[in-house]
Amino acid sequence: MLGLPDHIRAFLFDLDGVLTQTAKVHAAAWKDMFDSFLRTEAERTGEEFIPFDPVGDYDAYVDGRPRLDGTREFLASRGIRLPEGTPADPPGTRTVQGLSSAKNRTVLRMIQEQGVQPYPGSVEYLHRLRVLGLPRAVVSSSANCRDVLRAAGIDGLFDVVIDGLVARRDKLPGKPAPDTYLAAARALKTPPEHAAVFEDALAGVESGRAGGFGAVVGVDRVGQAGALREHGADIVVRDLAELIEADSAQEEGS
Repeated sequence: MLGLPDHIRAFLFDLDGVLTQTAKVHAAAWKDMFDSFLRTEAERTGEEFIPFDPVGDYDAYVDGRPRLDGTREFLASRGIRLPEGTPADPPGTRTVQGLSSAKNRTVLRMIQEQGVQPYPGSVEYLHRLRVLGLPRAVVSSSANCRDVLRAAGIDGLFDVVIDGLVARRDKLPGKPAPDTYLAAARALKTPPEHAAVFEDALAGVESGRAGGFGAVVGVDRVGQAGALREHGADIVVRDLAELIEADSAQEEGS
């Protein structure tokens, strides 16, 4: 079934880094926000300024997580605790909410300036699933998910969207908890053991494994195939086009 076991009947996709080329944009926005904050903190305390690593820190603490969780996780890694604040805090306020708002403002500006490009292999994979009549969902922690899908021109390819707004409304814990993926499977009327999760984030792969899904596909865009497997990926590919090629090779050999 398009490179996956035959028992898979529903397909659940993360957004950034799996469907769209926006993971690097998010990493740059996190770095912009955190470096500004950390530089100010270093000046305030007299300690050394250690910048945010857009690869190591991004993968370990923020990638795949809801925005507020990512802010808390990274700050905790540096031994920093801030007041939670409120959604009304201006961007850049020295609170979890204020820093998170600053990151969101930056990423929206960058997306507006640069646009959103989907991965061609992912688009082809989605079109093949639609032709086969197989159910498809997007599962993203982003509150901007639908805007990104529209900007990438792929919003019409999904039956269900579980995003940060839905998670907030339904009080669903974010990744690495499996709740958002389980909600997507329920919406598609498919048991988790018959659904596949597609993730490029370590936290997202953990989410798929914790939910007992029938297949967890790690999409390795940044050279972390080993880490994806360690966190629970059954299959690791660099692009979804590899699954199409594997399926075509199997058909030719049968």
